[in-house]
Amino acid sequence: MIYKRSSELFAEAEKVIPGGVNSPVRAFKGVGGTPIFVKEAKGAYLYDEDGNRLLDYINSWGPMILGHAFEPVVNAVVEKAKKGTSFGMPTEIETEIAQLAVSMVPNIDKIRFVNSGTEACMSAVRLARGYTEKDKIIKFAGCYHGHSDSFLIQAGSGASTFGIPNSPGVTQGTAKDTLLARYNDIDNVKKLVKDNSGEIACVIIEPVAGNMGCIPPVNNFLENLRTLCDENNILLIFDEVMTGFRLAKGGAQELFNIKADIVCFGKVIGGGLPVGAFAANNEIMNYLAPVGPVYQAGTLSGNPLAMAAGLAMITELNNNADIFKRLEEKTVYLHKGISKVLDGNNIVYTINRVGSMISVHFAEGAVVDFETSAKGNNDKFKSFFHGMLNEGVYIAPSAFETWFITDALSYEDLDFTIRTVDKVTKNL
Repeated sequence: MIYKRSSELFAEAEKVIPGGVNSPVRAFKGVGGTPIFVKEAKGAYLYDEDGNRLLDYINSWGPMILGHAFEPVVNAVVEKAKKGTSFGMPTEIETEIAQLAVSMVPNIDKIRFVNSGTEACMSAVRLARGYTEKDKIIKFAGCYHGHSDSFLIQAGSGASTFGIPNSPGVTQGTAKDTLLARYNDIDNVKKLVKDNSGEIACVIIEPVAGNMGCIPPVNNFLENLRTLCDENNILLIFDEVMTGFRLAKGGAQELFNIKADIVCFGKVIGGGLPVGAFAANNEIMNYLAPVGPVYQAGTLSGNPLAMAAGLAMITELNNNADIFKRLEEKTVYLHKGISKVLDGNNIVYTINRVGSMISVHFAEGAVVDFETSAKGNNDKFKSFFHGMLNEGVYIAPSAFETWFITDALSYEDLDFTIRTVDKVTKNL
């Protein structure tokens, strides 16, 4: 494929935008080459500025669970925009989407909307610290909870792509209150809790990691984590920015039957617009201003366009009981097909999958945490990425990202993808 126009646009962007992009992983630094500039998208396909059609497996990093330009979402945004785009005042639609979200997700009474997943996780941790009156938090190596200072300690995703797990600009004072644990290693978490007894406000975790590739929790890990938090008066925060409204109507809490104390949302809940949210029971949420002492605010929080998009999206998911089953069936089909061709081409690999999240690791043995994910053959991934791209299949430009399956993908699309994997990996 030819990407002349994308290359020209990238050169222009670099003159006025740091690195030519507004989010680092888009720059293709992890895979080499020039990023693709998108002109439009529909269903399962992207159309770039050079006129190429690409089968899309990142889907805006997760939100487009029903496909690009999903008509009910588009119509909701257009109709709302005609009445004004922002007021800085309460609107009825904020209550409507809050009521629906609370009804869909187990174990929450109230929800507050913000503008991004980063903001949701940052606010959730502040709330946990205010509620518990403790300072320290535990996060897991390779889990990404946004770019708030507290989280940029072995953060996965873009940070791992560039080999910069600790960002300059994060103070030692901030870093000392973030304790780093190994994902899927409950004994490691127990030691941290013991060594910092009475000081830990919360544990924050992606219940299914998506920023070191898709990594599921091992048997009983989440259950044991819940017990450990209960025994030590620590709040458990599920970062469901990726998994919320994707793995099930009620997200990972529903799928694994584990109750978190605070849940963070993003991506799907915004229908493709910039939306985040965090939710908990009444007691915890009533610690937030204006009724409680923990301050959190945002001029554009609850923006009517964003609320309209999110409401249309989760309404569709709530009313379509088969959607999550269909998504999982398609993901299983893709998993089996890719496994078959990789076996046939004598490729060393591991595939992880949960629901409609899946990733291919060019690694030997199980991939269960950041360390085992990082052992993957990144040079092989680079070749795989560009081979897929040249054949018209767009996957994440990083070995440390999950693929997201959308309901707009047909089985013909999946078969094409499997054939493309076969073609590309014959030459790896």
